Amino acid sequence: MYKVVLVDDHPLLRNGIATLIDSYDTFSVLFEADNGVEFIKELDNNNLPDLVLLDITMPEMDGFATAKWIKENHPKIKIIALSMLDDEYAIIRMLKNGARGYVVKNTNAKELLQALKDVMEIGFYFNNQINNKIANSVYHSAEVGSDAYMLSNITEKEREFLIHACSEKTYKEIASDMNISPRTVDSYRDALFEKLNVKSRVGLATFAIKTGLVKL
Repeated sequence: MYKVVLVDDHPLLRNGIATLIDSYDTFSVLFEADNGVEFIKELDNNNLPDLVLLDITMPEMDGFATAKWIKENHPKIKIIALSMLDDEYAIIRMLKNGARGYVVKNTNAKELLQALKDVMEIGFYFNNQINNKIANSVYHSAEVGSDAYMLSNITEKEREFLIHACSEKTYKEIASDMNISPRTVDSYRDALFEKLNVKSRVGLATFAIKTGLVKL
């Protein structure tokens, strides 16, 4: 019996998926959590899950950060991203952070079961839609100067700063929110100017919106 944890900030949807998983012969739900912070608090090192179904867009600690934490601290726990997001940037980023599968939330029960089985027995699961997006991203990321190429060269902290830079916050306020010094904020900004070949905060915001890193 494989133990599964669900991490999603939508209780109604999460509870429905939990009921579905508990109906399968070879899977049972160990516990549920609203976000990455709650997941880490609930985790018992003496009773670890085999698999985590992980949403991406969550408050406090999102799926990207949670997946990375799992990869670094409990690499034997397998991860399936279960999200409304199906753009190639989200998919590739989750794969880099340790996800073994990626399933969109409008999938049916049969495909979800197949994803759970394949990840536990084969090691990975991606349907044709996700495979096509991965292939497209890999193809374009090989092109030096492309958006995908530039996005792949941004660090996690630079990505976090870039998201903040798309708000109306001042650089001083961004430094406070990120718990870093204004000088470090300046270094992130200057590094992104060079990596993305832009010269202003407007240019940073345009890139973030164009690549889907920030949604309007």
